[in-house]
Amino acid sequence: MAQQYGKVYLVGSGPGDPELMTLKARRLLDTADVIVFDQLPGEKILASMPETAEKIDAGKHAGEHTLTQSEINDAIVEKAKEGKMVVRLKGGDPYMFGRGGEEAEELVKAGIEFEIVPGITSALAATAYAGIPVTHRDHASMVTFITGHEDPTKEETALDWKTLAAFGGTIVIFMGVKMLERNMGELIKNGKDPKTPVAMVERGTRPDQRVTIGTIETIAQISKDAGVKAPALTVIGDVVKLHDILGSQI
Repeated sequence: MAQQYGKVYLVGSGPGDPELMTLKARRLLDTADVIVFDQLPGEKILASMPETAEKIDAGKHAGEHTLTQSEINDAIVEKAKEGKMVVRLKGGDPYMFGRGGEEAEELVKAGIEFEIVPGITSALAATAYAGIPVTHRDHASMVTFITGHEDPTKEETALDWKTLAAFGGTIVIFMGVKMLERNMGELIKNGKDPKTPVAMVERGTRPDQRVTIGTIETIAQISKDAGVKAPALTVIGDVVKLHDILGSQI
């Protein structure tokens, strides 16, 4: 029976610029029977989905889930069991805070063949487009990626703010707009220099990319005044100082 199933590709579409999609991601998207997508790939990539494919919107709109994660898992498995070639299209990379690991586990349980197609993560691409190298010999020899939006069912946070505050490299926070004030407060409370530079990079690599600069103690208010909205990365560290020198216009 399992041999009659289709195959699922967990595809990272990259940070939003269609030209930053991998060749494999583009080929699979163009030949898919079913595409289960969210909003993070961006308008241009979503508009390029083939008319011949069945499309299932699994994204968020105005903070509301179109489908729950459980429903997304069920849809992927169901379509594969129908013998379809399914692309689960994600922004960035499927395994970088993209819940790709959770979906892969469900496919294993269901006996569905799958393949991961890595994508360029926004943590590297959006920062590069903003003129912020996450490592630099004069500024940062380490970088760490964390989520600003943990599973709400967790009893305790998995983020060690004391360690993060003492971290001497660059910190990149995914999905941190909503919790920006709290996250900056945690860093200050645990001893991070309030004057440490911070950048908010909205809609990275897309034509409407915007970068908002502040410090740990000021960025929450500056972002509020500027109307910063998701999707956006929070970049913390001395490398942010390079934005004025290296920032590109796209």
